[in-house]
Amino acid sequence: MRMLTRTALLTAGLVVGFIGAPVASAQTACQELGGVVNADQLCRVHAEGPTYQLDFTFPTDYPDPAPVVAYLTQARDGFVNVAEMPDSYNLPYELDATGAGYRSGPPAAGTRSLVFTLWQNLGGAHPQTFYQAFNWNVGKNAPITFDTLFKPGSEPLDVIYPEVNRYLQKEYGTVNPVPAGSGQDPANYQDFALTDDALIFFFTQGSLLPESAGPVQASVPRAAVAPMLAL
Repeated sequence: MRMLTRTALLTAGLVVGFIGAPVASAQTACQELGGVVNADQLCRVHAEGPTYQLDFTFPTDYPDPAPVVAYLTQARDGFVNVAEMPDSYNLPYELDATGAGYRSGPPAAGTRSLVFTLWQNLGGAHPQTFYQAFNWNVGKNAPITFDTLFKPGSEPLDVIYPEVNRYLQKEYGTVNPVPAGSGQDPANYQDFALTDDALIFFFTQGSLLPESAGPVQASVPRAAVAPMLAL
């Protein structure tokens, strides 16, 4: 769990029973989180108590809702656990998670992506922003990870890292803003979305650039990585 950094945030028991539970539909998934689906087919979840406020919003059409619900359940339970600890300070705490959907290819054989932007305030001097992405291969009916996105034996970061560096150089006006160590570490590229034109990477605050830069997004032209894609 990348979001909550104070000790004793989560125990396995918070989510073990839930992760294995089947999710029959997007509607059921939203209900499992205590949310409601509105006319725009967005799930909206709101919860609050004396020490916290929580809001989740996300589209309900992602094809594989079970891991999404499991992740949000873990995020919710860990957050509430921290907010209700006796030594919590500067209350109330706040957690907002907003999901955005992306598509590529034809509806029956393309890809679907769902990327959450999570904003949290745990009483510190500055709130923090995190990303969590989910990707699905519609044609293969299987999840997509950074490892399965590319053909075996390819070296995608040889292309992606320079493209990300160029993109962020334009954004920040800094020459070579991404250090080679961070820019060539696959762990920093796990959150992404696919469109017909781009492979978009989402970098949690402090993971690729200094924390003061905030959360970072970088778009790589899809044509630059197309020969390596295993889709």
